[in-house]
Amino acid sequence: MIVEEIMKKEVAVLSENNTIADALKLMREKRIRHLPIVDSNESLIGLVTDRDLRDATPSIFETDKFKEGVTNPLKLVMKTDIITGHPLDFVEEIAATLYEHRIGCLPILNNQKLVGIVTQTDLLHTLVELTGAHQPGSQIEVKVPNKSGKLFDVSSVIRNRKANIQSVLVYPDKEDINYKIIVLRVQTMNPLGLIDDLREAGHHVLWPIDPRK
Repeated sequence: MIVEEIMKKEVAVLSENNTIADALKLMREKRIRHLPIVDSNESLIGLVTDRDLRDATPSIFETDKFKEGVTNPLKLVMKTDIITGHPLDFVEEIAATLYEHRIGCLPILNNQKLVGIVTQTDLLHTLVELTGAHQPGSQIEVKVPNKSGKLFDVSSVIRNRKANIQSVLVYPDKEDINYKIIVLRVQTMNPLGLIDDLREAGHHVLWPIDPRK
């Protein structure tokens, strides 16, 4: 999946000469936490977050200072060293960038123009959709040797039961590099028959734990 499929294309923006008060108002109205700053050519020149604005604004209890602080232009508080993405980047690459740099959003540029934005919330929503976690079904985890063909073996057992696989995730076993964990979301509310079939085929089912034992 590429970023273009999940990014928000209607992005609220301001200019560097808008005030902190303008940004606070827009964030409140749009219910957003990240605000790209663009020039007259719609080129990205900065970014402010709700945290940047809180840090730059005196306490509201200091009335005079607060009034003066919120009239400052955004160019005084915006970040200019911004990590960006491209619409054709893969979603997992964007997710890794947010994780590695501990940032909450990624402006998306095409030909130096701001065309979208991706946030942590967008990625979480995408993860839920990709895994089918919002749909009725059961999750099955199987530990298999880290060899080719094991996913096919497991999915063949499920196919023979005529169960529909909604999603598949594969990740290394943290305790043994010679194994990996296959996580399947299957469209059935009673996976006991699948568990029996998988075990009879010699697979190590980690989850769900069989309530019959």
